[in-house]
Amino acid sequence: MNAAAVAAKLAARAEQVCRFYLPHGRRQGRYWVAGDLDGARGRSLFVRLEGPGTPGKFTDAATGEHGDLLDIVRRRSGAPTLRAALAEARAFLTLPASPSSGGGALYDATEAARRLWRRCHAVAGTHAEKYLLARGLARCRFAALRFHPALRYREGGSVIRLPALIAAVTGDDRAIGGVQRTWLDPHSPAKANVAAPRKALGRIHGYAVRFGSPGATLLVGEGIETVLSLVTALPDITAAAALSAGSLGAFAPPPGVDHLLIARDNDPEGKRAAERLAWRCARSDVDFAILVPEGGDFNDDLVALGPDALAARLAGDRVETARRERC
Repeated sequence: MNAAAVAAKLAARAEQVCRFYLPHGRRQGRYWVAGDLDGARGRSLFVRLEGPGTPGKFTDAATGEHGDLLDIVRRRSGAPTLRAALAEARAFLTLPASPSSGGGALYDATEAARRLWRRCHAVAGTHAEKYLLARGLARCRFAALRFHPALRYREGGSVIRLPALIAAVTGDDRAIGGVQRTWLDPHSPAKANVAAPRKALGRIHGYAVRFGSPGATLLVGEGIETVLSLVTALPDITAAAALSAGSLGAFAPPPGVDHLLIARDNDPEGKRAAERLAWRCARSDVDFAILVPEGGDFNDDLVALGPDALAARLAGDRVETARRERC
């Protein structure tokens, strides 16, 4: 099935698609209404559910963006290509795999991520913990992190096995949608010397790796090491790692959170992601502050300053600077 045919199949189940990919929206008459294409609460995005007019078509009144449900699936799943978006849509529709995929059984990346997670065990006392401790991350024994002693790594036509840190990526309901895999050097507490030591599996975009019990205040940042650096300096904070700048910008504050601390990386992509999330917080009436590191990220700051000095800085001028940036 080509893109037009898949889009038509999605349109025939428009409300079901919207409930899955835009769960914070709601039906109003002939439309599904949400905040934006990243799934925020609000009233700017309108998806037509039934005629008159073409079901499945959407318009964002705030940005002028428009398209169909396949565009929404691609955006919300973080699919990097149209082919990947079509595979995601087919999986949702429980359609057969496309002929180009080899004609085998449909590959379910989320289920593969969950199977991998079940084969791992806690990081305490493992090579993964040694890696995190070497980064200055004294608080790393969280349920969202596990260790695999010999995970397959494929590069070209070759396959090797290396130890790996595995992080569970979840939505608000804490159900695992995907995992992030970080392959490690088996002889030293460092990332493996391979072309791509980090790879995601399953649903990642807009989800996060979560540390601590939900509360009214949540800290969210990009990478696991960045967020754990802040958790090490501020041990009482509840935090989440969005895993990329794009996913940080698409993060939706969970229900019950009324104050969000946005820890961005010190680069243009991090700045844009933080501003995007801050804009969406403002639209959702969630208070926020943007935290900016002195170095490239907060792990650089932790290594350079130590946890006590970093905590003192976060309690003082850096938070005030972030609040001024908000204005």
